[in-house]
Amino acid sequence: MSDPKPEKRQSWEEGGPERLYVLTSGRSTPSDPAPLDMVTLIVTRNGPGSSMQPEQAGILRICDYPLSVAEISAYLHLPVSVVTVLLADLLGSGHVEARAPIPATSLPDVELLEAVMHGLQNL
Repeated sequence: MSDPKPEKRQSWEEGGPERLYVLTSGRSTPSDPAPLDMVTLIVTRNGPGSSMQPEQAGILRICDYPLSVAEISAYLHLPVSVVTVLLADLLGSGHVEARAPIPATSLPDVELLEAVMHGLQNL
């Protein structure tokens, strides 16, 4: 007779629905709607506290420099929906700051940058 415990443990460790349910306290969307999308940049403002979930502490550790919500999701191997819920909690507590990405229209023209670069090389 096989032991059912290893199967349950493997399911939990591989990101099974039970683990994701516990991480978000059963929420599928943030309790306070935060303006987060996949390209929103997240930066840590405060270090992790001792009572935080390991996933939230992990977010705070990896966001020393701006990372998008999609990148955080990839680094933590968690669905974007779960990361969004965790980030909304961290935003609410003031542990992270959300920044909109720089719009492409506000970036300098590539041709102008190339002209400046060639001018500097000719000096």
